[in-house]
Amino acid sequence: MEIIISNSNGIPIYEQIKEQIKFKIISNELKCGELLPSIRVLAKDLNCSVITTKNAYEELEKEGFVKSIPSKGFYVAKINKEYAKEQQLSKIQGFISSAIDIAKLNNIDKKVINEIIDILWEDN
Repeated sequence: MEIIISNSNGIPIYEQIKEQIKFKIISNELKCGELLPSIRVLAKDLNCSVITTKNAYEELEKEGFVKSIPSKGFYVAKINKEYAKEQQLSKIQGFISSAIDIAKLNNIDKKVINEIIDILWEDN
């Protein structure tokens, strides 16, 4: 499972791991019932702390994306993909709302913001 982490973007590593696994589950790259790498294996693969991967998995379990089976590991849980997508859209709306607030406070035109979004969309 490919996960890319960055030490320079200000987002905690466990959060980066959690969000990327959530995306893989929502996009069906990871299927219901699929076994995830063990906490130790994932930590080794990502060159990070076992506590970091443990925190990511625990958060995913709290949010209902994975389930833990003692002595067996973490498995992808059955989720309502539409509900999960709505949660992600709500998060995006919050980010965009914050960006709009900053733009308005600094008298930045909507057209400029749309251009930035277009550029970033194409770059990613």
